Order: sequence, then structure tokens, then C-alpha cells
Amino acid sequence: MSEQIESLRRELADWLTPRLAGPFGQLRHRGGPGDEDALGAERKEWEQELARGGWGCVGWPKEHGGRGLTIAEQVAFHEEYARLGGPGRMGHIGEGLIGPTLIAFGTPEQQQRFLPGIVAGTEFWCQGYSEPNAGSDLANVQTRAVQDPATGHWRVHGQKVWTSLAHESDWIFVLARCEPGSQGHKGLIFLLMPLDQPGVEIRPIRQLTGTSEFNEVFFDGAVAEAGHVVGAPGDGWKIAMALLGFERGVSTLGQQMHFAHELELLVDTARQNGAAKIPAIRARLAEAALGLKVLRANALRMMAGADDGQLHREALSYKYAWSNWHRELGQLAADVLGPDGDVIDGELNRLQQVYLFSRSDTIYAGTNEIQLNLIAERALGLPREPRPNANPKG
Repeated sequence: MSEQIESLRRELADWLTPRLAGPFGQLRHRGGPGDEDALGAERKEWEQELARGGWGCVGWPKEHGGRGLTIAEQVAFHEEYARLGGPGRMGHIGEGLIGPTLIAFGTPEQQQRFLPGIVAGTEFWCQGYSEPNAGSDLANVQTRAVQDPATGHWRVHGQKVWTSLAHESDWIFVLARCEPGSQGHKGLIFLLMPLDQPGVEIRPIRQLTGTSEFNEVFFDGAVAEAGHVVGAPGDGWKIAMALLGFERGVSTLGQQMHFAHELELLVDTARQNGAAKIPAIRARLAEAALGLKVLRANALRMMAGADDGQLHREALSYKYAWSNWHRELGQLAADVLGPDGDVIDGELNRLQQVYLFSRSDTIYAGTNEIQLNLIAERALGLPREPRPNANPKG
């Protein structure tokens, strides 16, 4: 496969390099963590340019509009794309999450309706999972879906929070509770909903970085059509977990190439301002480089998972590993910048963004504490620790 993979890398480089040096030059290395709301309209145009070049949804089966690349080829694509400065993908949630979920679990009608828009880069998606009281504890969702007996459609009431790029999206997939009185994993439904409709309100959340890439989304009787339920009512948890399995897929290698670019910027800065001469800084830079290699090795090990979103046990460690590594890189960036890092000259520079945004890495998508519980219980098979009785007399 090596020659075939190298041929793919050259083909992508030949296509990508002139575009990022020309009409889309301002997008190079933009749209990463802490910068996700940058140049939204231009990055949507980029998604359509990728589609025209046949570089959208490269891992999807050909019958669904993709290239049908092997896992090894997808790894090569994501690494080369990020290495050459390809911008953060506005279509990532569509291509990497809901698209594969619909291919695995969607009806033919759902596939025909939604997959072409994702492939073409003309319809954009966001994820309606977290709620004010259901972030790391996703099974505690309280957003309600009630079926209209006359039409079969579902009326949705509730609130989602930390919804990335909702303000730039056309559709949202929503995990909601459809059985009154149900608790935990039971009684959930997985819905596909248009955002441009009565009963939906999107409020951007301003972050420490000054950006607002994620939002609160409120539902007050908004409608999901009867045919836009993935799986059956009550199957929501199964669908939601499979989708999160796809999230741990090959695009993680692209994420690591973005990390490598940040590390390169950090090393260059340390050389320029003299911080690289400090032994403790040099040691931490070396540790960061070695840690990134370990992340890559673990990500490649994860690729052995099945195509239905079910991954092997080692995948449970990945989020904990990369979020801690990236948070430490952010702290190292602040230490390398020194006093200059405390000064904003017009807008944050890239290393300031890395420092501020990376503080959230060990919180979103499951806090460190939740991740460790998952590793202990599901990977190591340890018994769940009983919760202390809130009423000692009970």
C-alpha cells in the first residue's frame, strides 16, 4: 500500500497547495481550536471547493458519494491535509459524525435526503447533546419530544448548550427523552431537526478567547418530522453512542497534525525569544514532542475498530490523553511567551489562543473525572463505585 498512499498524498498536495496559495490563502491553518468561528462564509465556500475536487467525505462508500478510501488512505489524507495547512472543516460534524451514523443506521429515505448535501458542502450540521444538567452525564438529558398523534411528527421542548457552530448550521441532531418518566439510557430518541423554523432560538456564548463558536439552543415546540427519527423511539442511546464512536475515528490523525503545527509555532517562538535556552523549557518541549508521537501511535491502534462506530477498549483512553496533552501544551505556550503573553495587541495571537482555549479541553466532551470512570468501568471492568447515601438515616 505504501506507493498507493504516497500517490494519494502527492495528488492531494498537487490539488491543495495552489488553492491555499491563491484564492483560499487566507484560510491556511485557520479554524482550529479557539479559532473555529473564523471566516465562516469563506470556509463554507472551501467545503464546496473540496467537494468539486472530490475531497469531501473521502472515507464514505462510493455509493454514498465518497471515495471509499481505506483506513490507511484516510489517515494519509487527514495528515497531509493538516500538514499543508488545510483549514478547520465547517462540515466536520456532517462528514465525520451524522453522515456515518446515517450510513449505518439511517433509512434509505434519510440517506437520500441528507447525505448528498453533506457531500456537496451545502448543508451543515451541529450536535444537540449537552444540556445544563447533562454535560458529562449525557444520559441525564431532559429535553422532551412529544409525538403528535395526528401527524406523527415530534414536538421538542428543552435546551441544549455548548453547541458548536449552531449559528452556522442548517440542521441539528438532537438526543431527547420521548418516554415520560424514563430515566438514564432508556426512553431516548434521536431526531434530525432543521434549525430555521419557529420554536428554535440560538444564542452564542462568548468565550475566554473572545470568540463565540458554540451556543445555547432553545426548543419551544420545534418540529422534527416523523420520518426524521434515526432508529426507533427508545433507541436514542444506541444511536448516540455509535455516533460518538465515529467521533473517535481517523480524523483524530488530522487533529494531531494541527497539534504538530501548534508545537512547531511554539518551538519557533522559543528559539526567537530565547526561551529555548532555558533547560526546563527545552525539556518540556521535548516531552511535548514525545507525547504527540504517543498520541499518534494510540490513534493508529484505535483504527482497528469496526465500521459501525464500535471501537476497541483502547479508544476510551484517547480523549483523556489528548486533552491533557493539549492543556499542557497551552500552559507551555504561556510560559514560552512570558510577559508578552499577557498583552493583547489588537487580537489574540495563535499561541495565546492555544493557551486560553486549551483550558477547556479537559472539561468538554466529558470531563477528566468522567473519562477516568469510563476507563475504569468499561475498559478495565472494575465495579462501579457506589455513590454515598445522601441521607445517612435512610
